[in-house]
Amino acid sequence: MSSADDYDKLSKEEREARDKADREREAAEQAALPYSWTQQLGDVDVTVPVPKGTRARDLNVVIQKKKLTVGLKGKEPILSGELCKEIKVEESTWTLEDQETLLIHLEKLNKQQWWENVLAHHPKIDTTKIQPENSKLSDLDGETRGMVEKMMFDNQQRQMGKPTSDELKKMEALRKFQEAHPELDFSQAKIS
Repeated sequence: MSSADDYDKLSKEEREARDKADREREAAEQAALPYSWTQQLGDVDVTVPVPKGTRARDLNVVIQKKKLTVGLKGKEPILSGELCKEIKVEESTWTLEDQETLLIHLEKLNKQQWWENVLAHHPKIDTTKIQPENSKLSDLDGETRGMVEKMMFDNQQRQMGKPTSDELKKMEALRKFQEAHPELDFSQAKIS
């Protein structure tokens, strides 16, 4: 059983068991990588352990729109490959902490999409199981914020049995049309 249809047919207990097994497999795969990583919708942070005493000048870090290479100069890269998604190179950075940990901050190009992995050839995580932190409306861009506020308003209106924003717009357009055409009789009209 591996398809989503099969998953839907499982009992609650079977789903929980499968989810637990999947999380354990994912954790083992991720632990085997030469780095760890976390993400928010807008960025990815990669932590790479390096030998104690490493200096920034000893590192070879190449951050490109679709590629990441990290290693010590003159040695095989610790990690190298194609990123699973594109990044904003000019907003991505790296720093060396305590001469033993390399911190890489990658700013996502598409800030509305979870990454399944950092490098395309590495094991994937199940992005449908990600539970994002609660965000504030002020964190959203203008267009998204407007859409969320409209959805919240419409939901409140429905709960109170009142018209939604779209219905209010239609009613206003009809009212203006009636005012502009008083000679027309709308008393028998059924408007939907």
